[in-house]
This record gives sequence, C-alpha cells and structure tokens, in this order.
Amino acid sequence: MPAQLVLSLNSSVLGEFPLNKERITIGRKPKNDIRVDNLAVSGQHAAIITILSDSFLEDLDSTNGTFVNGKLIKKHALKNGDIIGIGKHELKYMNDQASAEDDFEKTMVIRPGMASHAASATKAGNEQPAERPFAAAAEGELPLGKIQVLSGPGAGKELELRKALITLGRPGVQVAVITRRPQGYFITHVEGSQPVVNGNSIGGHAHGLRDNDVIELAGVKLEFFVIGG
Repeated sequence: MPAQLVLSLNSSVLGEFPLNKERITIGRKPKNDIRVDNLAVSGQHAAIITILSDSFLEDLDSTNGTFVNGKLIKKHALKNGDIIGIGKHELKYMNDQASAEDDFEKTMVIRPGMASHAASATKAGNEQPAERPFAAAAEGELPLGKIQVLSGPGAGKELELRKALITLGRPGVQVAVITRRPQGYFITHVEGSQPVVNGNSIGGHAHGLRDNDVIELAGVKLEFFVIGG
C-alpha cells in the first residue's frame, strides 16, 4: 500500500490521498493533486516528492507557510505520523515504511545569483527514453555521480552526488531533484517549467541520467558525469 495523506479540518476527515506519483502538489487551485479550498492556502502551496518508500515535503514559497508538527519548514523529509499544517487544514502522513531521516541535510540548492548571467539555452541532441539508467559497476555497486556548473558566475563548481536526494534550481522559478537509486541517477521535475537534458524536456517522469548529459535548469547549464563509470 503506498504512503498516503489524510486531509482533515477541525478533526473532521475530508479525504484520503495516496502518494502514488513521484510529485504531488497541494494548493487552492483546482489543478493541484490535493486541492485545499481555503483563502489561507496559496494557489500552489506545497509539493511532495516520493522516491521509493520515502516522501519529501517542500513549501513552494507560499504566503502563509507550511508547517510540520507545528514547526515552519521549507523542506522536510516526512516521517510516519507527521502532521502537515496548511492554513487551518491538516494533512497526516501515513507510511510505516518511511525512513527515520528527519531533515533535508542531504539537499543543496543552487542560489539565484548563480543563474543571473547564464548563457541562453541551446536545443541539441536527440530524444531519449524517460527511463534510461546507466550500467552499474561490477558487484552491483553504483558509481559515484557528479555535476559541474558550466555557465554563469558559478561555472566550474562541482558537487558530488553522494546523497539519496539533492535539490537543484531556483525556488519559485524552476526546481528539480536528482535521486540516487540502485538503478542509477535520475532527475525529476519539482517546480516551474520542465528541466531540459541534452536539449529535450524530461517530461513528467523520472529521467535516467548518463555520463556527460547536459542539464539546463533555471538558466544554468550543468554537466552530469560518473567517476569511474
């Protein structure tokens, strides 16, 4: 059974929502996966990214903020029983398979200034399948991935992708996550327009990354490569 959210208001249950997609949005507008029709809730208030058995909550620069167990958060790795507060409504996270990690220590965001003078995007390369993991190393060990900033003031900066989930982009503009799985590294859209890999939009599903893929995100070009892959 997938993880789910139980929506309630003043202890009255309004609905149950399975987290059966990688990205679920919560907000006042009808286009959200979970609509909370209340003026205290922003049009697109928050998003939940579910990777394997874990879910990660991110506030989408909402007006009144997103709370977990009474604490204002920007990003939060959800634990079974967490109570998400949005306006006067509550969403209880139900998942007895969630890990015990309790923060987004494993995430990194490219700061807005890094994109201010980025080169314009180019359109090159051929269409690639949405799921295309690179081959694992011998004995099933996943090679270590890295990304290097190719454009803008941060050009040359490198980041090793050692954590299970890393957030990239500009909050409120364009955000994606790169996840490290047994099958390889994948990039998934979170917020804003779809990221581009090798000149092609990645679409709404996880997109497998390969050595030397060029990612365009929030006006910044990044190259993904594998160390010893």
